[in-house]
Amino acid sequence: MSPRRSYDQYCSAARALDAVGDRWTLLIVRELLAGPRRYTDLHADLPGVSTDVLASRLKDMEREGLTTRRRLPPPGAAYVYELTARGSELLPVLEALGAWGAGELGERRPTDALRAHWFALPLLRALREAGAAEGLVEVRLEEGDFHLHAGVRGDDGPVYGDGPAPGEPDARLVLDAGTCAALSRGETGLRDAVREGRVEVTGDGTAAKALRAV
Repeated sequence: MSPRRSYDQYCSAARALDAVGDRWTLLIVRELLAGPRRYTDLHADLPGVSTDVLASRLKDMEREGLTTRRRLPPPGAAYVYELTARGSELLPVLEALGAWGAGELGERRPTDALRAHWFALPLLRALREAGAAEGLVEVRLEEGDFHLHAGVRGDDGPVYGDGPAPGEPDARLVLDAGTCAALSRGETGLRDAVREGRVEVTGDGTAAKALRAV
């Protein structure tokens, strides 16, 4: 195991970067906010990371107390990685970082990979701003489906997950990646996008009613 790197500065920001400042670390946290993930799943959803670097980052994160590794019971019998309570506390950090970087999103480049669930955190922010901050929300894009646990903070459990909602959602949203990007950049609000027909909302839950409210 490589020695722990440090800025050797008596500063809380420097101490934080000692733990999460390496490349890929925060993106691994982004993936683990969906709940326990196998190594192969993490590698598939982090295009561009080498197997050696991913393995090294996961070991560093476990050493820093951000993640744990455990074996699933049969018939799964696979190892999964998951966030600790301390690792889950990085949710607002990632949300703030995403909001800060939204202006850099621009148009999608030909070389840009995309996974539908990468829009989960921006959409959680958009739901809060629209007054629809509670409930299970299913999101359907051409790139794939995912679901959000609006109102859940990281230490309460997964904040999002791949695939359709595990049960009847409080709201179901159908939109495209371009609208998701516009919401991420703050160019439009979710309720405005619903009124303009850019987002289709179905469901009878509180979240759906809030988004359809004029």
